[in-house]
Amino acid sequence: MKKELKIFDNPRNVKRLLGFFYFSLLVLLIVDFFIHKHAEFPWEGATNFFAVYGYVSCVLLIFIAKILRIFIKRDENYYD
Repeated sequence: MKKELKIFDNPRNVKRLLGFFYFSLLVLLIVDFFIHKHAEFPWEGATNFFAVYGYVSCVLLIFIAKILRIFIKRDENYYD
């Protein structure tokens, strides 16, 4: 029996999707220079503040998870 291929099983489709995401990111970063922001705090008005904030938050979550894993992880057969 032949397995039916899904849309993301083809590497070309994955490359297209990533290209679309990168293009969208680039457009949003460029548009951010020209849009007036109604910032409540001074740092919110900085160019690309939310992009940098999101990136730094994501990286911090990854590092915190790596540190927590040292304390939380169990042996492979812990639940057996």
